[in-house]
This record gives sequence, C-alpha cells and structure tokens, in this order.
Amino acid sequence: MSPSIHSIGTAVPSTIIGQDHIRDVFRSQPGLGRLAPRLIGAVFDGAHIDTRHTVIDELGAEQPGQPGQPDAAPVFYDRADGRILRPGTGARNDVYVERSPDLFVRAAEEALAGAPGITAADVTHVVTVSCTGFFAPGPDYLLVRRLGLAPSTRRLHIGFMGCYGAFPALRAARDTCLAEPDAVVLVVCAELCTLHLRSSDDPDAIIASSVFADGAAAAVVSSRPAAVGAPVLDLDVLETVLTPVGEDDMAWSIGDQGFDMVLSSYVPHIVEEHVDSALAPLLEAGGVAVDEIDGWAVHPGGRSILDRVESQVGLSEAQMAPSRRVLREYGNMSSATVLFILREHLEGRGGEGQDVEGRGGAGHAPAPPEARRVCAMAFGPGLTVESALLTRRVGG
Repeated sequence: MSPSIHSIGTAVPSTIIGQDHIRDVFRSQPGLGRLAPRLIGAVFDGAHIDTRHTVIDELGAEQPGQPGQPDAAPVFYDRADGRILRPGTGARNDVYVERSPDLFVRAAEEALAGAPGITAADVTHVVTVSCTGFFAPGPDYLLVRRLGLAPSTRRLHIGFMGCYGAFPALRAARDTCLAEPDAVVLVVCAELCTLHLRSSDDPDAIIASSVFADGAAAAVVSSRPAAVGAPVLDLDVLETVLTPVGEDDMAWSIGDQGFDMVLSSYVPHIVEEHVDSALAPLLEAGGVAVDEIDGWAVHPGGRSILDRVESQVGLSEAQMAPSRRVLREYGNMSSATVLFILREHLEGRGGEGQDVEGRGGAGHAPAPPEARRVCAMAFGPGLTVESALLTRRVGG
C-alpha cells in the first residue's frame, strides 16, 4: 500500500489578534521614520488577513474575551504606554520552551484521535519540525514522554528550514513507511513566529510583522489500509527544487533580539518566474498535467505569492480558496501552515466552490468519494520550492 496521511490535527494559542488592531499597534510605535506608518498601514491592510493567533498574551489584552495583561512586568508589549518592547533572544526562546510543548502535544493528540484504527501505542516513529525556537531534549523527545509512546520510538527533529519544513518531514515519513511497511509515523510541526516580531522601519521586518502567526499541525502517516469510509491522502510524489536566484531574498538568521527574517518584496516575482519549472519534475514524476489536478494546497507566504501562483499556473479562485481561507483566518504559521490547508482537502473542503455550513462555520461542499489529485507546495529560504502530489481517496 502507498504511504498515506490518515489524519491531520491542528492547534493554535488562545490569544487572537485582529489585523486592524495589530496594524495600529505597529504604526503607532515611537521612533519610526516619517514614511514608516504609511508603509505599515499599506502592508498590513494588503495582507488579506483578518485574524492571527499568538502565544504573546500581552498583545490580546485590549480585546474582549482575551487574556489580560499579566501581573508581572511586560516582556513583549506594554499595554500601559502602547510600546512594543525589545526582549533579547534568550527571553524569546524562554517563552518558546514554555509555550510550544502545549501546541506540539495538542496537535499530535488531535491527529491520533482522528486516525481510525490507530492509537498512540501504534506509533513507531516521531518527526518534529520547528524553526522558531530550540530546546533539548527536544519536541521529539517531549512527544514520546507526553503521549506515552514506546521508549524505543525512533525520533527525528527537523529544525530551521522555514516555511517548507513540513515537506522534508513528510518525505522522511513516506520513506520510512516504504522501508518498514508496518511503521506508523507521527509528524508534528509547531511554530511560534510571533516571538520574533519587532517594531522596525525595515520593509522586510514590516512584511514579516504583517503575516506571521503561531500554530501547530500534526499528521499520522502509515501504509496501513484506509478504514472503510475514511478519507486518506496518498503521498504519491515529493520533489524539491532550488531556484537559480533568491538566496538573499528569503533567509532566516539568529540575532541578539530574536530571529531575523528576510522576506523581500521581490519574493513573489521570483516565485512567479520559477514556479512552472519548479513544478515540472513533480508533474513528470506523477504523470499528470496541471489541468488534471483537482485541488491545490499552496503555502500562503503572503497574499502576493498566492496571487502570482494562481495567475502563472492558471488556477481558479475555487482551487486557491483553501489557501486563502487559511491565510485569512490564521496568517502564515511557517511550517505548520500547509498541513492546515491539506486538512481542508482531507476532510472534503478542498475548494469545491460552494459555501455550506461545516466545521467551524462556512466551509465548502464535501469532495466526491472518487479519487482526487491534490498538489501541495511551499517556499522557503534558498529560495527553495518543495512540492508534493497526493491522491485523496476514501477507504472501501
């Protein structure tokens, strides 16, 4: 049997920040240049994001129903005078160590609960992904302990690969299942991107502040037959391509006041120019053409990237709807984001184009029971393009 994603679970922090609110916070900061507030307003308004989630509870203090300002001295945002503070990298990572375990575990538990016939006792391998913090023993170890997995569970942590990190993890899971047909691999991505946001005149920092968010997603991968009536996503082909340019336009490094993200305004142009050649090996290996692919899961690095992919590849609004919906409701959660979108496809909300009532509010009409091809792709430092061709089918 082909290795398949049997379930996907997600988790987000409880604090929600509205885009209008956080835009006003950033453009009201002292020390900005004369043009910066105007640029911040335009970038935040153009992001096509309504809400994001954050582990920084201080940022949600002004909104009804959100956690209030902590009694301790503020670390990231001082509500009293409206200032975004500048904690050091150590202080930011301390919050990662404190808050990320909950997201890793909740996403993993939901994925295991949603995998028919598979329990924690069946898990043989754990693959974790994160680029927004560090600790050791790491999240792979933590999941074995918190979920009660066997002490012999084999573990792999993939760090600092950015927004495409879920793809190497899925590739490792697929290869493991091909080599060991009885394997059950738990893949978990968790990112706390907002820990590294800061006030700045720099356009790259402004773009990062306008899109990045916190969240986690997990997938259960196995070659076991799909349960009767249960949907799975077969992992047919995965490919990776480095574009000939872009090394300096998307990068991720460690600074004294957090991790420094370079996300230049030239990235959408690079993606547009090279997306066809990046997809070519995937389509050739899968033996399909673009117009034979039913659903798309394009990582929303930002609205402009989605716009350029839609235009260049010739996709419909309905095909791009899951990516745009996740961007609008959650922002860019780095490596976890593409699994949020793939969950839409797995559960039958993959851009059918008809609004219906579904889980969490308005969704899309359920996908038909016949097999459907899905293409997923993400972009990250390098500039790296990772892609996957999947088949959604229902066990019978």
